[in-house]
Amino acid sequence: MTDRLYYHDSFLYDFDAEVHSVLETPRPALILDRTAFYPTSGGQLHDTGWLAAENSAAKFRVTEVADAEDGHVIHYLDAPLKDVQPGTRLHGQIDSARRRDHMQQHSAQHVLSAAFLRLFNMPTVSFHMADDYCSIDLQIDDLDTPALSPDQIESAERLANEIVLENRPVDIRFVTRDEATSPGLRKLPPADRNQLRLIDIHDFDLTACGGTHVAHTGQIASLLLRKTEKVRHGYRVEFVAGQRAVATARRDFSTLTAAAALFSSHIYDLPEQARKSLDEIKSLRKQYEQSLDDLAAAQAATLLAETPATQGRKIILRTFADRDLAYIKLLAQKLTRLSPTAVALLATQLPQPALVFAQSAGQPYDMAALLKQTVAPLGGRGGGSKDLAQGGLPKSADPAAVLTAAAQSLTP
Repeated sequence: MTDRLYYHDSFLYDFDAEVHSVLETPRPALILDRTAFYPTSGGQLHDTGWLAAENSAAKFRVTEVADAEDGHVIHYLDAPLKDVQPGTRLHGQIDSARRRDHMQQHSAQHVLSAAFLRLFNMPTVSFHMADDYCSIDLQIDDLDTPALSPDQIESAERLANEIVLENRPVDIRFVTRDEATSPGLRKLPPADRNQLRLIDIHDFDLTACGGTHVAHTGQIASLLLRKTEKVRHGYRVEFVAGQRAVATARRDFSTLTAAAALFSSHIYDLPEQARKSLDEIKSLRKQYEQSLDDLAAAQAATLLAETPATQGRKIILRTFADRDLAYIKLLAQKLTRLSPTAVALLATQLPQPALVFAQSAGQPYDMAALLKQTVAPLGGRGGGSKDLAQGGLPKSADPAAVLTAAAQSLTP
């Protein structure tokens, strides 16, 4: 079993160890007799860093660290270490920036979970750490509650940051399972080991945990709640802490500043400006749609007036270079509603060739069959109903010629 040095000192970034075994498949990896590298577990991401043989300037990147079933820790490498065998002495170096970030996030989770429990009796049932955010899932007894209220979120965030500001000591101690059953323990892990590692945030939170943590809450620096969502058994709360919180706040501010500049307003006025813009867009969209409808109605009336009847029907062929499929479909509907004898064969070239075939109710043709018969030889596709069908053509097709051929198939 690997001796886990991080259990006793989360700030240990350099260590010496001996190779226990060398793994070559499915990727190069080493098992050491002792390690300061934290493996992915308990919701916390693994450490990365470097390993090098003694008296060697070459470093090999540790890209992932994982637990083995037998209690050893596996260190996956980006390339095999040359001339390394069991018994070889190595020097390990942890990526300290990544480790400090993980200590801040995980310690912040303990503080935040304790805050939700103290304030609202909402226990944390799971913790997840990603590369750019963290989350906890809270168990809620009353699942009819639509969401955590803004007041609850702000209260938990405020209490958590107060504990950070007070710079309370964070102690590590090892106890037996029987000793851990004393009052005050927030979470007891499954009964698979007798000795437990407890993380004690002075007079605020006590929980069993194998992760890396800060020595004082002030090292968390800050804690920022981001968003909440309802999940199966409660609510998920996203948060960031430490330098992540600073980076997130900076990114948010830069985004808001850029957006506010577009409106020539202050960032705090953005919601109102956005609402006004959305209302204006909706109004303009309605006006635009009404204008298109009026235009289609007027154009349909003009086309019907200038198209002579052939055997009692008005067969209208038109190709549009500046109207899209939605418009020619609207025009086809107007034509067949304004006249009981209209057959509309329309095409557009915007943004690519497309067809709309339509006929007034009661006419004898099958527009869907006619469309498929027309586009299939050209490699196009389409479909619809007896009275209205639409489809697409390859860019190389000539829509005007296609319409002419389709119209010829309508005449006896």
